Amino acid sequence: MATRAHLITVLAAFLAAFAITIIPARANDAAAGRAVIENQIEAFLSDDMSTAYSFAAPNIKKMYPDENRFFDMVRRGYAPVYRPGNYAFGRSKVAPDGSGLVQEVLIQGPNGRDWTAIYSLERQPDGSFKINGVQMIRAAAPQT
Repeated sequence: MATRAHLITVLAAFLAAFAITIIPARANDAAAGRAVIENQIEAFLSDDMSTAYSFAAPNIKKMYPDENRFFDMVRRGYAPVYRPGNYAFGRSKVAPDGSGLVQEVLIQGPNGRDWTAIYSLERQPDGSFKINGVQMIRAAAPQT
């Protein structure tokens, strides 16, 4: 018969092992999401329509059923993403159920203005992430 102290020790070890397996998976998800975003931005910078389009989620591809329409939409409506000056990754949040994540990207647009792009990524059946939308928020002008 196990003692109470032994049961607590076993339970603590189990919980520690569980936490160790969960935390890296979430970190890996965030890293995978950042890689998708970065690869798409690099494709935009290279005018590689096919590669940029490949990172779009199925819902986006339904709205823009071919690469040309998708590329035109990004070029006209998302200039800071299409031609960023500098960009850096901010905070990320993985959905509790693992179905997707939200990634903040701080971007300097082609005109020098600062933006925050909030990317929504959804997990695909194969475990990869695809971009399901981007919300652009213009940074406030500095106070003088």
